[in-house]
Amino acid sequence: MQALLVFLAIAALSLLASSRTLLDAARLPGVAQLAASGLLFLIFGALLGPGQTGVLTLQDLESLRPVVALGLGTVGVILGLNLDPRLLRLLPRVVFTAALAHAGVAFLFVSVPLAAVLLLTSELPLATAVGGAALLGAAASLSSGHFAVLGYRSGRMERSRGLAVALLTILDDGVGLGVLALALALSASASPAEGLGLVSLAMLLGMMCGALIAFLTYGLKDPAELMAVTLGGVALVGGAAAYLRVSALLAGVACGATLALVGGRAVEQVARALGRFERPAYLVLVFLVGCHLHGQDMDAWLLLPGYVTLRFVGKILGGALARRYAANMLELPPRLGYALISQGGLALCLVAEYLLLVPGTLSQQVFDIVAVGAIINEVLASRAFRRVLEPPRRAPEGTA
Repeated sequence: MQALLVFLAIAALSLLASSRTLLDAARLPGVAQLAASGLLFLIFGALLGPGQTGVLTLQDLESLRPVVALGLGTVGVILGLNLDPRLLRLLPRVVFTAALAHAGVAFLFVSVPLAAVLLLTSELPLATAVGGAALLGAAASLSSGHFAVLGYRSGRMERSRGLAVALLTILDDGVGLGVLALALALSASASPAEGLGLVSLAMLLGMMCGALIAFLTYGLKDPAELMAVTLGGVALVGGAAAYLRVSALLAGVACGATLALVGGRAVEQVARALGRFERPAYLVLVFLVGCHLHGQDMDAWLLLPGYVTLRFVGKILGGALARRYAANMLELPPRLGYALISQGGLALCLVAEYLLLVPGTLSQQVFDIVAVGAIINEVLASRAFRRVLEPPRRAPEGTA
């Protein structure tokens, strides 16, 4: 009963935090910035979870696993719809190069040093240590564009620059998802071949569900009927993935991408229907993810400063490299790296999925580092983004 009351309270808070008034950057800039990331719900989950006060126990979290899978599947479907293959083909190649540059530099800056640290300070097998470090690098490679979106909505940033930053943060999702698929293939089963089979099964499941949703929504005009079919299809993705013990996130991405590719005119209506539930579902998911934070492993706390520092440096250098590649194609701010510090919720989804499918000491350490690091990076991003809004200093006239 206690777990049910907590869950209902969080669901009500998620609806309140999804209010357009709270997210209006022009009216309430401070509140909008605080509500946009949703990391307050991560803190709530960490405080109420078994690692801290224990309001929600381990048994409660086990019972709520289908809800987590449903949330991960929903996030995946929305990501897949955003990564529409037909629209991606219209983007110039330099845009993909720029996104890969800022994500890849941060990935290398974090994964390589931390892999060496894990190998030298623990007795983990080579593949396990490299897999954990790679997942840390994948989480570090991701950025959120909500500061840029709030910036141009409030009039503090040019719209073209804000949209350009948001585009790069959307495209870097592919790096994180690819590393997650590789990590699950190597670690989610007894052998890499069997793990690859499970990842392929998740993708095939998502493609079949996407094609089914496209078939069922074809020709539908009633909004209520369309919404019911859409939500039922998304629930099917998460539920089937949870039953088969495969990645709900990857299945959702495959579902959304398939739907975007073959869905025809109904795709826009499906996306609009999901958009009504996107924000509350994301906030509830972030809360449940936060409940898995233990925070009692000293090794994780020792690695946390290195993770945050290396990611910060990697994003600054990667942003400069990305701007060099796409300066002639996108109107990017001069200090692009400072706009990429915020980590976003997909990083939490990656490590939560890995923790659920590959439970163990290392996966818990990786999860704790990324979860606490996301909060620290959000604080750093709020200060770093001010440098993006400041005009670059010009050298005095007459100086060499």
